[in-house]
Amino acid sequence: MSEDDARRRDAEDPGHRALFLVPPAQGGKYRECAYLAGNSLGLQPKATRDALLSDLDNWATFGVEGHLEGGRPWLDYHSLLTGPAARLVGALPEETVVMNTLTVNLHLLMVSFYRPRGERTRILVEESAFPSDSYAVRSQARFHGLDPDTEVIRTADPLGRLATEGGKVALVLLGGVDYLTGAALDIPAITRAGHAAGAMVGWDLAHAAGNIPLKLHEWGPDFAAWCSYKYLNSGPGALGGVFVHQRHLDDPSIQRFEGWWSTEPGTRFLMDPVATPPKSADAWQISNPPIFAMSPVRVSLEIFDTIGMDALRARSVRLTAYLEGLLDGRTLVTPREPERRGCQLSLRVTDADALSRRLSRDHGVIADSRNPDILRLAPAPLYSTYHDCWRAAEALRAEL
Repeated sequence: MSEDDARRRDAEDPGHRALFLVPPAQGGKYRECAYLAGNSLGLQPKATRDALLSDLDNWATFGVEGHLEGGRPWLDYHSLLTGPAARLVGALPEETVVMNTLTVNLHLLMVSFYRPRGERTRILVEESAFPSDSYAVRSQARFHGLDPDTEVIRTADPLGRLATEGGKVALVLLGGVDYLTGAALDIPAITRAGHAAGAMVGWDLAHAAGNIPLKLHEWGPDFAAWCSYKYLNSGPGALGGVFVHQRHLDDPSIQRFEGWWSTEPGTRFLMDPVATPPKSADAWQISNPPIFAMSPVRVSLEIFDTIGMDALRARSVRLTAYLEGLLDGRTLVTPREPERRGCQLSLRVTDADALSRRLSRDHGVIADSRNPDILRLAPAPLYSTYHDCWRAAEALRAEL
């Protein structure tokens, strides 16, 4: 396929690149880079700077009164993010809260939902679990006095393991989209199987939120958590999101760690020594929210709310299929079926790190590598273009 064909496709099927700041190319003949690393860190929306400066201005104008004054008072600021975040993941507003970062949230949720008892002590994770998830579940097992080498089960076949060993599994905790291969797991089927086996089921949606459509309330997992710096374009280390299913929100038997923001807002300043948790995911909050960290998340969620995941997913399928066609003959480790993947395509190559550096330095193509032999290309439907995909394929052809 020609460069002219890529340009034609962009004219017929434009995304929303104009909303974002695209880094300049460090190599090659084009001014902007072909940015295909949104699965690692999304681009900055142009509106983020003004939103953050506006919140800083409120601090300058109101001082401590900013908790109750100004256009976005800090006391309720996190609630501005709740509705859009819930819509993004197919949840009810009361099931959703934006707080902390991903692994912190996973630990807080495991306090509530990993409760080993008797023979039911094991945690089921995927074979290629992201290292941070692996560290987290292993440390949770140790915290309960268990041996993580025996209690953490890594598997490439969660449905099969649940069928044979489900009676020993206390918690299923899997990634909704595999970070290495880009494969999308069957969240509803695995959730049903986990519950049928008597286990709690949670999902790490770091590579799924903003990438594939989600229906968490309908699918019924017990909890989920996600980050906001990949497909949600909220900046490095951005605040993440939490989902707790409605059936758990009024259950007094569930254990939680609590703090200043875990209690009902209406009673917070009565300064009572005992918390009165709201019947919502807000009860899992601990500290008051970092306002300046919430500004970029608010901007990003407004973009998703305006455009809609259905439209983005449809463009993602078209864009990823186009890139796949250009890569025909390369060794893909990502499923070919669109319904079994997000927008990431992973290639098996020799010396992925060196190849990724050459793509950036010599061609202005920003990809992403995972040692020793995986190169990841993610045409994010918000801002990636057909021309970006064409440039990546041409660069790979030149290098390989």
